[in-house]
Amino acid sequence: MKGINDITQEEWDEIARLALDERDEILSDDMVNSPAHYNDGEIETIDYIVDVLGEWNSIHYCHGNIIKYLSTRLWAKGNPLQDAKKARWYLNKMIELMEQTEGENW
Repeated sequence: MKGINDITQEEWDEIARLALDERDEILSDDMVNSPAHYNDGEIETIDYIVDVLGEWNSIHYCHGNIIKYLSTRLWAKGNPLQDAKKARWYLNKMIELMEQTEGENW
């Protein structure tokens, strides 16, 4: 049985390739617009949040997520493009909610 110090460079390269292939497969599940972990039940998480908080308060929830994805997380989590796209998704949702509530609380 080989130990960690006995693995060849080629074996390390193969392990890295397999890990990257697995990561790409996970990311292909559309981690921005419809992450699988947000769609486990019968209602998508954002729809549940809007149902519980109401449209007006959900605007602030979206705003908080925009700040989260564009602040230090953007460069700290290893996937800035994906996080920027998530921020854009929340901005689009915030605009949608603002259009639906226009004039109600402004």
